Amino acid sequence: MKNKRLKKWCCLSIIIAMLSIMSFETDKNKREIVADTNNDFTETITIREDLYGNYLSTYQDRNQPDVEMIVEAEDYERAEGMEAEVLNNFEGNEGKSLKTNETGSVHWEVEVEEEGMYNLAVKYFPMEGKSSSIERELWINGELPFQGAATLTFPRIWVNEKEEIERDNRGNDLRPRQIEQPIWQEVTLKDSEGYYVEPYLFYLKKGVNTISFVSSREPMVIDYLKIFKADSVRTYEEAKADYQKDGLQEVKDVALKIQGEEAILKSAPTLYAINDRSSPATEPYHVSKIRMNSIGGYNWRWPGQWITWEVDVPESGLYKIGIKNKQNLVRGVFSTRKLLINGEVPFKEVEKLEFTYHNDWTMKELGEGEEPYLFYLGKGRNEMTLEVTLGDIAPLLRTVEASVLELNNIYRRILMITGAVPDPYRDYQLEEQIPEMTEIFKRQSETLNQVADELEQVTGETSDQTAILQTMAYQLQDFVDRPETIKRRLDSFKVNVGSLGTWILTVREQPLEIDYLTISSKDSKLPKADASFFQELVHGGGAFFSSFVEDYNTIGNVADPEDMEEEKNITLWIGTGRDQAQVLKSMIDDTFTPQTGINVNLKLVQMDVLLPATLARQGPDVAMQIGNEIPVNYAMRNAVVDLTQFQDYEEIETRFRESAVVPYRYNEGVYALPEQQTFSMLFYRKDILEELDVEVPQTWDDIAELIPVLQKNHMDIAFPLLQDPQFPGQVQNLIPNQTFTMMLYQQDGKLYEEDATKSALDSEVSMDVFKDWTSLYTNYKIPLKFDFPNRFRTGEMPIGIDDYTLYNHLSVSAPEIRGLWEFVPVPGTMQEDGTIRREVGSSGTAAVIMEQSENKEAAWEFLKWWTSKDAQVRFGREMEGLMGAAARYPTANIEALKELPWPMKDYEQLEEQWQSVRGVPEVPGGYFTGRHLDNAFREVVNNGTNAREALHDYVIYINDEIRLKRKEFNLSIE
Repeated sequence: MKNKRLKKWCCLSIIIAMLSIMSFETDKNKREIVADTNNDFTETITIREDLYGNYLSTYQDRNQPDVEMIVEAEDYERAEGMEAEVLNNFEGNEGKSLKTNETGSVHWEVEVEEEGMYNLAVKYFPMEGKSSSIERELWINGELPFQGAATLTFPRIWVNEKEEIERDNRGNDLRPRQIEQPIWQEVTLKDSEGYYVEPYLFYLKKGVNTISFVSSREPMVIDYLKIFKADSVRTYEEAKADYQKDGLQEVKDVALKIQGEEAILKSAPTLYAINDRSSPATEPYHVSKIRMNSIGGYNWRWPGQWITWEVDVPESGLYKIGIKNKQNLVRGVFSTRKLLINGEVPFKEVEKLEFTYHNDWTMKELGEGEEPYLFYLGKGRNEMTLEVTLGDIAPLLRTVEASVLELNNIYRRILMITGAVPDPYRDYQLEEQIPEMTEIFKRQSETLNQVADELEQVTGETSDQTAILQTMAYQLQDFVDRPETIKRRLDSFKVNVGSLGTWILTVREQPLEIDYLTISSKDSKLPKADASFFQELVHGGGAFFSSFVEDYNTIGNVADPEDMEEEKNITLWIGTGRDQAQVLKSMIDDTFTPQTGINVNLKLVQMDVLLPATLARQGPDVAMQIGNEIPVNYAMRNAVVDLTQFQDYEEIETRFRESAVVPYRYNEGVYALPEQQTFSMLFYRKDILEELDVEVPQTWDDIAELIPVLQKNHMDIAFPLLQDPQFPGQVQNLIPNQTFTMMLYQQDGKLYEEDATKSALDSEVSMDVFKDWTSLYTNYKIPLKFDFPNRFRTGEMPIGIDDYTLYNHLSVSAPEIRGLWEFVPVPGTMQEDGTIRREVGSSGTAAVIMEQSENKEAAWEFLKWWTSKDAQVRFGREMEGLMGAAARYPTANIEALKELPWPMKDYEQLEEQWQSVRGVPEVPGGYFTGRHLDNAFREVVNNGTNAREALHDYVIYINDEIRLKRKEFNLSIE
């Protein structure tokens, strides 16, 4: 009997033990899934339901099966909106692959045996496109799993165009041009913003799952999709044990140096060699000439960017690695890099290499304390890659971004009750109106204090970065303690929340400059990073005396002065930044001059000296990137060339829309070629309009219906308006208001009569439009002063009309609202046939040939080359590569804009609006039009004057000035 009981207890014990083991393994898998979200210090709470953290929380009880499935791309189930093409043995890849376009979608059906969370990888080849990273959306079973899956990025590979760095004829190194070198790559899908260090996990149900790739930007060829569980990375202790097990030995008497500028592969065209003259210890060095002697710097700051070097070691074995670096751009945080050797992370400790702030060059030996890490390198060539990662900062950024979203949301809700200017004597009973307000402030105060403490712990110091967090946390706690003060402190609250947004931008940037890397035996002494006192003394003295003989205003090669009288030399003035000038000069030297034999001396000048230089006959042959008002102004004075005299002008004009050329027409001539053309678009916050349950306005009637809804919730709409001019030229050459011109053009109105002898603003159409425009401010009280980009971020102005280049600004400076906004064509006027007219005015820049030029034919050849599709595309791509998406070039060339790296859905919106753009003509005395139109507007809005009377009075001034100017230049006044 006892034996039977004993057997039963033994069986039961065994069953319990087995269940415990199974439960432990299951829990282990679950813990692996949520590890990256918790990060041992905080659980992020966010009001956005579509974020990856919420997605992981939803599926945190699912396992992560240890399986691997390959889905061949050519086995796709269907393609929509594109002609997917199956390729054989494409670019050295054996077997079949699938070419996908930059629009449309491809769908695969995948049989999954066990539900769970899986990693996904894609083997792809970047097709020739617009030189930007490839973007795709990933949908699973007809749904977008989370917001990050809508912006999956697949990088291109970039290399120096030439193996050696070239020099100009003055002995300065030229920045090496970057060209694409497409190769097959396998990339595991991960967060393109870097907020999650680990690869994305996707939930797949048991049975058939549909995986879809929706093209957002650029074409690519796909070999396969891989569904798998990513391997965990071993620790250094485990790596040392493996070294010992494999019998690997330390090398002796080896010391190699790899110059940073000799990188063989980069993930972005911005990662070119750069010049550092801060120390004579940089290699190579020259006291006065430009030497490309380092790489990275501020350009190498975004998560996911990487640089690869090649090192040839004499023998297989264990080496230590040193990096001469400088991180002098971000104080209070460190820059983080992940090291890969031959495509793999050797051990966990090098996933988060930290480079602290320091003004000077420093030498970092990879290791812990005094003990260097040892890395195995096989004899011969090895690749070393450093990739930007946010490391321990990532969870802090996620938390602060979630805080910004929630605090902006609560700010809008308070605003809906109090308005932008609360009554100081009124009790709004905010605690009762928004019951959860106090709890949110208390929780966010604790969260931000926790983030500040964590930041201080990981960086080892307090700084202005922690101060921003603590200031916001203190104010929130004070709101909890004294809620009656909230109404009078709303402005400071908004400013502090804005500071948090700026904090996100600052901390997310991870710049690092590298002079060289060292690969050496463990006992080798690393070289000194800084220069000696004597070296610094010689460097300072030499640089001082060289400044008297070096010409720092001229860019690149300079033609021999003895040849300047020849027809094959022209002088070009450019008034923008040095970066733009260097890119342009590089293009001229490697393309234009070899093709035409025409030498170009490019000078970087302030364009306000163009007029006095022209009067003194010391001006250039060509002036470029000048404002719309200059060509006609100079044409009246016979200072610029009529381009229609050239035989092929009409052919060249077809590169542009008529609206781009209108401002440069004068007396049946054309006096400039357009370079840039910008126009207005309607920007809106998708989340807020959805919250208000309103549609995107299509007509001005829709705008009239939307404004009360916004104002009921104490929100506003933005229309273009001159605010706080920074210099007199903004008023003197003020263009007619964009809102007025778009309303005027949509009603078939015009600014001037056909012969340009008088203003057309006294017409009945103009009077009616002016009354409608001013009524937006008199009847609806639209704000006259506002900061649209910032108020758009906070949600106070969830909709507004602005120049389309605002898109670039928001893409870079407002990461917390990514995916929450879009832009579309401006509201229009409904026609009887049901169509909507959406005309809008434009502005831009141009290039002119000066009348005093003795080489007009050579100058014309330059203008034709510069405004061509190829030159504009290359300049636009290189500027974006150099300065990022914020510098996307608004070219006036129709074909070139198609080739710039706009996401297709956004380009289609631009193209739709561009077809309705009308040019704003320039006429003698026309500078009075914009100025007095604004004066009439202010008279109505500020003083309550009748709109018709105000405009009529100021039209008299406009006509008087037009008549005066036409008399001055002997032009007909009738």
